[in-house]
Amino acid sequence: MATFPTADRAVAAALHMREAMRSLTEEHKGEELLLKIGIHEGPCLAVIQNGRQDYFGQTVNIGARVQELAVSRSIIATGRVVENMQTSTLLDANNLKPVAKGAALRGIAEEMMVYEIP
Repeated sequence: MATFPTADRAVAAALHMREAMRSLTEEHKGEELLLKIGIHEGPCLAVIQNGRQDYFGQTVNIGARVQELAVSRSIIATGRVVENMQTSTLLDANNLKPVAKGAALRGIAEEMMVYEIP
């Protein structure tokens, strides 16, 4: 898990990680290196335990469930992320059009709309 100050920075990092994984996979021919990314945005509880910072709450739970939907090299984000103005600008600049789909997330009462970033 990683945290970012804004949704667009999380998406930018995800795009860079995915590109870096492509290069690593080419270098390690025959080995399938997996990268599954889920991104959600919202408030959470930050605490320090045993000298390290950790995060809790529904936002964290949704982020984890969204990541479970991802397959190798995919980026799945919630509407709160892709509808963010800066994120939309970033995706447009990279000629990426998120694909919407409904998803039932474990432990979340209502189905959510999630978006795969190609």
